[in-house]
Amino acid sequence: MLATIKKISRHRLSWFLLLLSALALLASGLYFQYGLNLQPCIKCIYIRAAFAGILLAGLLGLLAPKNGFLRILAIALWLISAGIGLYQAMELVNIEQTLAAGGFSSCALFAEFPAWLALDKWLPAVFEVTGSCGGVDWQFAGLSMAYWSMLISGAYLLSAAIVLVGQFGRISNNPYR
Repeated sequence: MLATIKKISRHRLSWFLLLLSALALLASGLYFQYGLNLQPCIKCIYIRAAFAGILLAGLLGLLAPKNGFLRILAIALWLISAGIGLYQAMELVNIEQTLAAGGFSSCALFAEFPAWLALDKWLPAVFEVTGSCGGVDWQFAGLSMAYWSMLISGAYLLSAAIVLVGQFGRISNNPYR
């Protein structure tokens, strides 16, 4: 089983699919922002940055999937980005639930990216905060965008963990297996 997961992670197609899925999520976020005029809050921007990290991990894995070092580096970036996305989405769901219950909650109005990764300055059309947290303006199947982001980030995190564990599998060179 582990060897099969490792074999799959050594093919470009699997990394391309990861890259494509993250690109689709980023594109849908931009459609929500510019097409449907749903302005992103700080948590949404951090989730978007996490999806960009997953896209970068897919690109890194796509470059040289058979190179063990780059593959582990890509999996680590995938794992960290998915973890950050899940954490931010859980916080946003908590804010939505607090406001729905009649409580008070707020979040920052400006992104606090590190100086060496000032995404909001480099790509303001993608990573600039223009909304406030907590408003549920869109739902699908009864779940808010924050909840869907939490589910998707959780799925990314779980799949990254499975692929990481799969790297401990040993691929047999026996042609009769």
